[in-house]
Amino acid sequence: MRNGRGDQEDTPNGSQVQSVDRALSILEILARHGELGVTEIAGELDVHKSTAFRLISALEAHRLVEQLGERGKYQLGFGVIRLAGATTARMSLPREGKRVCRRLAGELGETVNIAVLDGDAIINIAQEQGSSSITAQNWVGRRTAPHATSSGKVLLAWAEEDELATVLDHGLDRFTEHTVTLKAMLNTQLMQVRELGWACTTEELEIGLNAVAAPIRTSGGSVVGAITVSGPSYRLSAESFPQVAEKIMAGAAEISQRLGFHS
Repeated sequence: MRNGRGDQEDTPNGSQVQSVDRALSILEILARHGELGVTEIAGELDVHKSTAFRLISALEAHRLVEQLGERGKYQLGFGVIRLAGATTARMSLPREGKRVCRRLAGELGETVNIAVLDGDAIINIAQEQGSSSITAQNWVGRRTAPHATSSGKVLLAWAEEDELATVLDHGLDRFTEHTVTLKAMLNTQLMQVRELGWACTTEELEIGLNAVAAPIRTSGGSVVGAITVSGPSYRLSAESFPQVAEKIMAGAAEISQRLGFHS
């Protein structure tokens, strides 16, 4: 074993954790120094040059690190900016979306929410009540199943493969007789969501509750959240979905522009 972090691991799990730790350390090292060669990075980590090169190659594949021409030097890649932008956008969502939510709630008379994906659930982070709302049900902070909600279907439609797998592996629980519980059917719906640009649910989470949602994008184009309108099925009927979807998509586009997205 070498000094410092060393190259020897006791268990497979220990090896994986140590590799992640070292990869993150490389990002910190490059953030501190600006640009370094493989030998210099290996020296900072106190590992063999081959180990450092393997870790750098993995980071480079995800665009978190990039090589400076043929100089043999590496620096942080634009993938870091993309991740930072997504984090900033997610933190800014409630503030940037509040005005749009309030306006849409007034126009549609129904409850409007903004939701984000968190593991195998979605969390509502902002809400505005419409004038037609009979009860003031607060959805903020509530975790709900993505496959049974319009905002969840939007977020799943543009989710990374591992994020989608997390939800599918958790299982598609049934909440009503209309809930989609088959993976193949859900995947078909998600493909339709990507084609249409919006999602809907008809009494899939609760009997008598319908919803329509559209994606909110960051400056880099990735989907960071969803804006959704929900209401009783006798007011927010399936026949009204396309017309409502136009307003929701316009609202989502406005919030996306506030976050720096330009189509």
